[in-house]
Amino acid sequence: MRRSCCCFTVSQLLLFSSGSSSRADQYHVIAPDLPGFGFTEVPDRRHYKYSFDGLAETILAFTDALGLARYALYVFDYGAPTGFRLAMARPDRVTAIVSQNGNAYEEGLGSAWAPIRRYWSQPSSQNREAIRKALNLEGLRREYSSGISNPDFDRARGYTLDAARPGNTDIQLDLFLDYANNLRLYPAFQEYFRRSQPPLLAIWGKHDPYFVPAGAEAFRRDNPNAVVQFLDTGHFALETHVEEIALATRQFFAKIVG
Repeated sequence: MRRSCCCFTVSQLLLFSSGSSSRADQYHVIAPDLPGFGFTEVPDRRHYKYSFDGLAETILAFTDALGLARYALYVFDYGAPTGFRLAMARPDRVTAIVSQNGNAYEEGLGSAWAPIRRYWSQPSSQNREAIRKALNLEGLRREYSSGISNPDFDRARGYTLDAARPGNTDIQLDLFLDYANNLRLYPAFQEYFRRSQPPLLAIWGKHDPYFVPAGAEAFRRDNPNAVVQFLDTGHFALETHVEEIALATRQFFAKIVG
């Protein structure tokens, strides 16, 4: 499981590629970092544009390079609009989707988006700097703690790694601004769900202040194959409920294979 580097932008995108066995716990798991996340760095000389279209093009090229003809997607946060772009581009490849707090609906956007919405409407240096101020160690610690019932749970590894990466803040600020383009694609994502109806598990930390439970429920509106499950945690559900999510994912895939 790979983490991103700032605030709530943890971005997981896993690909489960079927092997010779039909058992879900024997699938091959491929976990690429998105450019600018985890320990993946893009050389400055490439002048990489950090946008969601760019992330999706990179990961799509990655799947092509590996020759991945069929796979299921596990998407989280920024991994969701990235993965949904992959699914629209290669719908014949995607066998199933697990969306863990990975949104595709306007009603799934919580009130915590308010400062970022201001940045969208007025992408001024003042609004950019207002968001930058929250991207420090203490701000990240609050993000990881939000919605978690056990205040003593150790999350230091996650937010310390997120805060440590040099140059990451401006990457995150660029992606915050570009997220507005995901909202414009939400109708296209929803049309993909209606048309392709992939088996879909929406498993959600129900106390997420960014992607609220209504976003999970909305998958059912467009996809009769969607299953929704809520967990008593926040946005970073894998920090507190990794065993529950792993079990739910294995059971979900086992039903599809069966």
